[in-house]
Amino acid sequence: MNQISTETAIFAGGCFWCTEAIFKEMKGVKSVTPGYTGGKRPNPTYEQVTTGATGHAEAVKIVYYPDEVSYEELLQVFFATHDPTTLNRQGNDVGTQYRSAIFYTNDKQKEIANAYIKFLNDSDVYEQYIVTEVLAATDFYEAEDYHKNYLANNPDNPYCQYVVLPKLEKFRKQFKTKIKK
Repeated sequence: MNQISTETAIFAGGCFWCTEAIFKEMKGVKSVTPGYTGGKRPNPTYEQVTTGATGHAEAVKIVYYPDEVSYEELLQVFFATHDPTTLNRQGNDVGTQYRSAIFYTNDKQKEIANAYIKFLNDSDVYEQYIVTEVLAATDFYEAEDYHKNYLANNPDNPYCQYVVLPKLEKFRKQFKTKIKK
């Protein structure tokens, strides 16, 4: 895989441990980095972000090969693997740091994301209206090292067992053809 051209997508869909685990297995994805974005505080820590006072969301920065996977395909997985209709909440994780958001890195991504949300709403895919924010990407702060590859490094953690793994299994079942070999 000697491809040079990569693009970046930034998504917030609840706890970044779940989102990271899913996109790390997706075909065409070069890397997934958990972190914080969308807030005002520079260089926030996990402890600061969890208070909800920084304005940052837990997010992932996905570097991908557009020749192998499209931005639309990334969005398809993003929307299928979290609940984009709950404001500032994913399951038991509550607060603005767990909001659903797309941080676009160019106007094309903004256009595609807004069109995809409109399509989902118009198609009544969800019972409620999608609350996912579509915002311009701002500074992305990498999470602390212990958050990286969290599922792989902490497979017996109860949160991983009861939240991360079920979401990952859902992805694996629904998107069999999009999984790395």
